[in-house]
Amino acid sequence: MSPIVPPPRVPQPADTSAPVPSGRRPDPDARTGRNASPATGSAGAAAAAERFYEDVLGWRTDRGRPLGLLTGLRFDVLELPAAAGRAVLRRYGRTGPVAVAEGRMRLLVAAGSAEELPALLEWLEWGGIGLDLVGVGAGGRITAPAPDRVPPPCSPGAAFWLRPPEPPRGPDQFLPALAGFGSRGGDAPDLVRLVDMAATECHRVRLRRSRIRPSAGRPSGQALACS
Repeated sequence: MSPIVPPPRVPQPADTSAPVPSGRRPDPDARTGRNASPATGSAGAAAAAERFYEDVLGWRTDRGRPLGLLTGLRFDVLELPAAAGRAVLRRYGRTGPVAVAEGRMRLLVAAGSAEELPALLEWLEWGGIGLDLVGVGAGGRITAPAPDRVPPPCSPGAAFWLRPPEPPRGPDQFLPALAGFGSRGGDAPDLVRLVDMAATECHRVRLRRSRIRPSAGRPSGQALACS
């Protein structure tokens, strides 16, 4: 018997007055839009990035500095530890665009997916487990990576594309979505399978950290191995 997946809700237009589905508060710049803070880096590079995202990909930005990409319109984001994300990418070959920033991996998924995430985790029997897996959807934002896969020099933690979007088609036709579940030969990656893998790898990272943590209480006089 085929498993029954909770039917997806139709994503609604972004309402910046509502809380972000992941429980995070919307970034203030996402609401102020054009009136965001002035540029702190190269104005030319920032303007080029803004043109790329808005004119080439058709994505909404907040035009702040640093430039932000608004979620919940063309895409949502699954955010997880970079270590867990790397394991997911090794196991799950086909994804949408993937960005990295500050030790976190951001997987772009279909708009509305962040709202479905809590119920989907419950259905996959991951509910109640402290997974470091969150969704960023309507009313949220992420820092816009430079429009290439090379991280900016001398900028530790800066956002960059690990799997960049491909113009001019854009990624929205190939973002993981619930519509792909159970399909055979379809082009859409499967959100259910991706979330299950992400939850599994987040749980493994959590277990590894819990095993390492007791070593922090090692007596100061005990010798440590050095390489």
